[in-house]
Amino acid sequence: MSLEIAIMYLAVGLIAGLLAGLLGVGGGLVIVPMLVFCFVRQDIQPDVIMHLALGTSLASIIFTSISSFMSHHRRGAVDWTIVKRIVPGILIGTFLGTFVASRLSTGFLKGFFCVFLYTVATQMIINKKPKASRELPGNAGMFGVGSTIGVASALVGIGGGSLSVPFMIWCNVAAHRAIGTSAAIGFPIAIAGALGYVVNNLHAANLPPYSIGYVYLPALLFIVCFSVLTAPLGAKLAHALPVDKLKRIFALFLYAVATKMAWSLIG
Repeated sequence: MSLEIAIMYLAVGLIAGLLAGLLGVGGGLVIVPMLVFCFVRQDIQPDVIMHLALGTSLASIIFTSISSFMSHHRRGAVDWTIVKRIVPGILIGTFLGTFVASRLSTGFLKGFFCVFLYTVATQMIINKKPKASRELPGNAGMFGVGSTIGVASALVGIGGGSLSVPFMIWCNVAAHRAIGTSAAIGFPIAIAGALGYVVNNLHAANLPPYSIGYVYLPALLFIVCFSVLTAPLGAKLAHALPVDKLKRIFALFLYAVATKMAWSLIG
């Protein structure tokens, strides 16, 4: 691994940790496209690049989410009742999603990821408010929502915050509480997702050295070491800064990332 790539992995970790704490998005929205860029520079086989990016992203979120949700928990911003109700669906949906993703082409996954980024960015800008009477669904509904978030998270390598935060806010959970709770939900998503990308792909072809299934260990090490440093800072800033305005700025960044990935896919 070159010094340039190592520095890029370091930067990815710092940014991912900050975003995980600040916006409750787990950092995967940034980690995945950055890993794709790094893997291309390393001349990793194109047919496994996107799968490696998704698996490595989810594995890194295991550690990022711990640091993030503990920081939110100390501020009383995690609703553990919501976490317990949604986790069963999360676990099943995420593991199923990794099974599906392992059998899809890199091109399809890139295209799906681009569409997902455009959708998330648009939602952040519109920021539509819920009806005052809207509440969280019952247990069956929470299981369904959890399964859906889990499958989508596995397909795009994220901790689910870009789905779970809007869902909770739509159900009239306070924004800061939704962000803290989302950080906690990201942990079981990351566990099930990383495990799925390893177990389903232990003997996959064209993997680079130091890979376990679709988890690339050198990238994981750099990202984890530095993301855990900035996640608490992000959580602290989330309680002091205007998160809605920050989300709109982040949305513009997501538009740019999605457009660049879509252009490379077309090219």
